[in-house]
Amino acid sequence: MTSSPADRHSTPVDGVDVLGALSPSRAGDFMACPLLYRYRSVDKLPEDPSPAAVRGTVVHKVLEDLFDLPAVERTAEQAQTMVVPSWEALLEAEPELEGMFGDDGPEVGAWLAECRGSLEKYFELEDPSRLEPAERELYVETLLDSKLLLRGFVDRVDVAPDGRVRLVDYKSGRSVGERFEGKALFQMKFYALVWWRTRGVIPALLQLIYLGNTEVLSYSPDEADLLATERKVNAVFAAIRSAEMTGDWRPNKSRLCDWCSFQAHCPEFGGEILPLPMFREALAGAGDLGSDLTDD
Repeated sequence: MTSSPADRHSTPVDGVDVLGALSPSRAGDFMACPLLYRYRSVDKLPEDPSPAAVRGTVVHKVLEDLFDLPAVERTAEQAQTMVVPSWEALLEAEPELEGMFGDDGPEVGAWLAECRGSLEKYFELEDPSRLEPAERELYVETLLDSKLLLRGFVDRVDVAPDGRVRLVDYKSGRSVGERFEGKALFQMKFYALVWWRTRGVIPALLQLIYLGNTEVLSYSPDEADLLATERKVNAVFAAIRSAEMTGDWRPNKSRLCDWCSFQAHCPEFGGEILPLPMFREALAGAGDLGSDLTDD
């Protein structure tokens, strides 16, 4: 099993007994559905690659690499030419992604056209020739007083001449409804908290750029926001620890279930919850022993 990108970047926290680590994605998993969190983070069950998620990866890579070019070359046309090389590089690193296409998936040509369409929409929202990001795909981490390590990747960091900081995240899908904006902004407040704790500066602006429907969600956090976010992440981690102690990883049915890879093992869809990994190993061992006795 390969390590996660965060594991490869994370630095040892010398002299501190770290309780655990949390990223905004994993925190979001638990808040959406504890069973989803368990299957992804505890059991580490494999998931079929999603064409939509992989499209997001390719689009993110093009937008990251676009800023390596001189400002005058950061055009919509140039971005279009970068789609296939970015996809091919990803496919070389993860050849199993080719299995997304075929009888049960989209045609690769149509899927690449969707990637290009997302990039076209980006240029309706920003002119990259006028931007000089301070950081791109920046790994950040901080250790809270509770000994919880927060970590993740910020798509883009912009710093104005007067020192004001803007944290930006690209989303290849559509913006969420007003009812769910708080959940969407949780990720950005998480990053803002890490930025504040490591640099002593509260970002002036948080932005989610939705390419699916060309909308930008902007928010200016303050100290109260980030203190509330710190309390929230500590509470989420405490709830995760409680689930680990009790074994209570109950599912939470919602519209997000439509995209879940684990419906076969979820009681909300007629499946049975899998035994925890340690019990599966014990059962497998007992099965092997029984087989040996029978063969004798």
